[in-house]
Amino acid sequence: MHELAITVIGPDRTGIVADVAEALAGIGANLDDSTMTRLRGHFAMTLICTGPSADEVRAALETLTADGKLLATVRAVQPETDAAVRGEPFLVSVHGADRLGIVAAVTRVVAGVGGNITDLTSRLTGPLYVIVAEVDLDPAHADELAEQLAVAAAELGVDVTLRRAESEIL
Repeated sequence: MHELAITVIGPDRTGIVADVAEALAGIGANLDDSTMTRLRGHFAMTLICTGPSADEVRAALETLTADGKLLATVRAVQPETDAAVRGEPFLVSVHGADRLGIVAAVTRVVAGVGGNITDLTSRLTGPLYVIVAEVDLDPAHADELAEQLAVAAAELGVDVTLRRAESEIL
């Protein structure tokens, strides 16, 4: 069994997820982890699969990429050796006027207190910029993170909130 990281990007269209999933299932590749999204008319997918070799997966995806509209990459990765969560789940939310550097500033503050971002989504909706990030964080650092996020928020002119994630939300 091989563990593979696969990315697929290109213009969004109906059926991409089904096409990729069917191609992978057809050769016995099991989707262990995946994230898929639409970004301003473009589709992006990242998968971790186990199963056949990287060459077999590339060949299976060739029919989907032959017209040049989709780009697929496949590479072997090492299995995760330490899957232990290093903290508890928290959510960081950011809302405000769009400006350069918001993601960089907020994520640097999170990293500075040892928080590990496990998922992050950002979206520009008209003039409003929104970020929602899931963070694994040692609860002992939650107050420190909240204080530092407040400082960053004031500098950026945005609203930032930090709260424990409810298990049913995740």
